[in-house]
Amino acid sequence: MANWIKSAVCTVLIVVCCWGILPLDVSAQALNQIPLTTMAILSFPGTRPNNLGVQNGQLAACPDSPNCVSSQAPTSDKEHSIAPIAYSGEAKDAIAKLRTTIAGLERTTIVNSSDTYLYAEFATPLMGFVDDVEFHADDSAKVIHVRSASRLGKSDLGVNRKRVEEIRARFA
Repeated sequence: MANWIKSAVCTVLIVVCCWGILPLDVSAQALNQIPLTTMAILSFPGTRPNNLGVQNGQLAACPDSPNCVSSQAPTSDKEHSIAPIAYSGEAKDAIAKLRTTIAGLERTTIVNSSDTYLYAEFATPLMGFVDDVEFHADDSAKVIHVRSASRLGKSDLGVNRKRVEEIRARFA
């Protein structure tokens, strides 16, 4: 029954948003007015991927879907490729600064962090979709490689790319 309710509520929200009755960019203040039980019904976190982490200096490759960006994707892959984040100094200091930067963003959970790696989950405000975002500091190149991918769906409407660019701007 709970899955049926989730589906019905999602369908209604999508129809309402598409008709322009409810804006897609619902404010945080408005979301705070939604009862917690309703928010629980609208949560679609998906399952945490099992291919995360650094293997031989590489983050996992993006899937074929357009809801992922990676600084380690070939530059010819315009859909997935994004520039790494430059830093100076020590990798551990850059990751510490990145951790502080990310902790200041809404609906963010830092799952794993070391001197050269950081993994965070970002949740959307209305539906609770989760994006997995990883950072790996390459101290020899003085860049932090990044991979940001949606767990569910095909398109993210550019959210992962925008998030990485926002983090880059705040990190500078």
